[in-house]
Amino acid sequence: MALKPNPVNWFEIPVSNLGRATEFYQHIFGVELPPHEMGGVKMAWFPMVPMSQKEPGAAGSLIKRDDLTPSQSGTCVYFSVEDIEDVLMKVNATGGKTVAPKESIGEYGFIALFADTEGNKVGLHSLK
Repeated sequence: MALKPNPVNWFEIPVSNLGRATEFYQHIFGVELPPHEMGGVKMAWFPMVPMSQKEPGAAGSLIKRDDLTPSQSGTCVYFSVEDIEDVLMKVNATGGKTVAPKESIGEYGFIALFADTEGNKVGLHSLK
C-alpha cells in the first residue's frame, strides 16, 4: 500500500505542564488552544479544520499523559509560519530557546528549530 501525499493527519506534543505549554504556544503563534479531555487525558488542541473538509496539513494537540515525556530526540513536528525570525523572538521571550537558527533549504524555503517550555524540539518552516 502506497502512502497518499501528506499522510500525517494528527500529531501530539507531550507536555509536563499543560497550562504553561498552552500559554507558550498561544503566545508564539497568536492562536487559541482550547482545552479538551478525552478518556481522562488532558489536551489543548491547535486550530484545525474538521477532517471531513479534506484540507491539507495535519491537526494536533499538546497532551499531558503520564506515559509521555517531552524530548529533544525523536520525531520533530514542523509548523508553517510566515516569519521564522518573528516566531523565534517570541519563543526566546517566552521561556523557550532557539536550537538551530533560520537556514535555507533551497527551493523549499527556510527552517529553524526551537525548544519549547517543556523541553520538546519543534521545527518552523517558511517559504521566505
